[in-house]
Amino acid sequence: MQKAQHITFTELSFGDGFWKKRQEINRTVTAGAVYERFRDTGRFDALACKWKEGMPNKPHEYWDSDVAKWIEGVAYITARSRNAELEKIVDDTVREIEKNMLPCGYFNSYYITLFPQDRFTNRNNHELYCLGHFIEAAIAYKNATGKDKLLQLVIKYVDYVERVFVKEKSAGFFTPGHQEIELALFKLYKETGEVRYLKLASCFLEERGRHSESLNLPEFPDIEFQSHKPVREQTEAVGHCVRALYMYAAMADVAGETEDAELGSVCKTLFDDIVTKKMYITGGVGSDRYGERFTHAYDLPNDVAYTETCAAIALIYFARRMSELETDSKYADVIERVLYNGMLSGVSLDGKRFFYTNPLETDPRLLSRYDIYDEAPTYQPIQQRVEVFECSCCPPNILRFIASVEEYFYSFSDDTCFVNQFASGTLTHGDVKITQNTEYPRNGEIKFSVSGELEKLAIRIPGWCESFVIDRPYVMKNGYAYIEKPQGEINLSFEMEPFLVQSNPNVTENGGRVALQRGPIVYCGEGLPGTNLRSMRIVSDSFDERYDEKIGAVVLTGKLECDKDDGAFGLYRKYAAPKDIAEVEFIPYYAFANNGEREMLVWFNV
Repeated sequence: MQKAQHITFTELSFGDGFWKKRQEINRTVTAGAVYERFRDTGRFDALACKWKEGMPNKPHEYWDSDVAKWIEGVAYITARSRNAELEKIVDDTVREIEKNMLPCGYFNSYYITLFPQDRFTNRNNHELYCLGHFIEAAIAYKNATGKDKLLQLVIKYVDYVERVFVKEKSAGFFTPGHQEIELALFKLYKETGEVRYLKLASCFLEERGRHSESLNLPEFPDIEFQSHKPVREQTEAVGHCVRALYMYAAMADVAGETEDAELGSVCKTLFDDIVTKKMYITGGVGSDRYGERFTHAYDLPNDVAYTETCAAIALIYFARRMSELETDSKYADVIERVLYNGMLSGVSLDGKRFFYTNPLETDPRLLSRYDIYDEAPTYQPIQQRVEVFECSCCPPNILRFIASVEEYFYSFSDDTCFVNQFASGTLTHGDVKITQNTEYPRNGEIKFSVSGELEKLAIRIPGWCESFVIDRPYVMKNGYAYIEKPQGEINLSFEMEPFLVQSNPNVTENGGRVALQRGPIVYCGEGLPGTNLRSMRIVSDSFDERYDEKIGAVVLTGKLECDKDDGAFGLYRKYAAPKDIAEVEFIPYYAFANNGEREMLVWFNV
């Protein structure tokens, strides 16, 4: 069933350009910034399991996963260039875990410290979720440094989980409340060759929805955990987005490995439901704060869009695996949309601050609406990124993702190399060597140099592109331009003019409104004091362009009609067509909120 396998991230080395710059910030700033905040808040100290009542920084049920994702990010950075300082932090952390692991192999700092007698009794308390992230971290760290102590420890823990959940069936629940271990177990199977880890992943998937596992909390029904039906009967993406997408990714992994056509078909149905009915133009998913969840089709409010950064990353995980089940450019198109928009907006340009949620409209004036109350009675997303959250899953997720983003750029089948994303850099895969020279996404000019034994090169033609030129004969199939015997130089040019986008009319929030896009990048307007973006109207698709070095992308400027309060307007008056013109600068959505609190808008009136 599998058509192609993606490269490992170390096979591609970025040249100067967009992603090399982002990775350098990630390496030199983000890794340290996340570590310092996690150390300040007690996440690393919690692993010592010494916290007592009255001490600061009481451990939390998901803190282990925060540390694990940071270790994984460090592993990817270290795989490129060994870093003794970072490795010492990891090695010291691994020793702390080894020292406090129970003889049976169980390790969870929250339970060992606070509720040692209650392990595997509360489905929603993230034990298996934390283990899943430690599995991923252990594999990454072993492959980067050769140090396998953490991998040995997590294997011991996994063996204990297998005993408790499969052999003894002595746990207080059947499947994880928060999915993640399923896709991690698949990675462990691929790393070790142990089929029983694949079987354990399959068990957690297949048992879901076959038992009554309600948490007996009205705000957490089974559908929130995708436990309302067996996975093979699910046809709509529902419930908590990150939980769902981690599970769908694992389903696609298992479907591909076992050539399970039925499970693969379920994955395709779920993917199509998301991207045709429940995904924002930025690639963000999860419209509702309540449950951080998918709601019904076309329910995509802009100002209260939850669109968690981790959910955007999880959608990329799912899309990548789907592209290995089926060769179709729509999967890489979604990855590109999320990469340059809904994922990247989760971190500031300087790499130090983060968004948990990524709304598509903000207005600082609304923050004062409830200023007489201690807590706002209705949800308002924060409008400035912060350095750490109480639930700080997103910062280390950004760290590990950007550190290994190369793996999304190319994939291989038996005789074909698929070019899925575009960036300057050199790929070395066996005897195949491919170099891209490009300023993408600044422009659409790309030059390939190909050498080695390769029958075909398949270049994705992005869904946003209406006109392109390749200086070699090609055949189009499922969104890819296939070139036979591609050795030598190949020149590709995408037309990259700004264009306006409208949404399905069932998205009532966007009725009579358009968004602006250029290449893969979605744009937004940021207001200044005295302006009101919502009163403006786009009347032309003509925009001036300039490259902004700080932002790392093209900035657009256009003229919009607007109403102005001249002092005589009054509160209401008879309608008159606007006559005033305002010049508005549009910046990439990912770059908003880097210059103080400002009004921001993606969807404009026309």
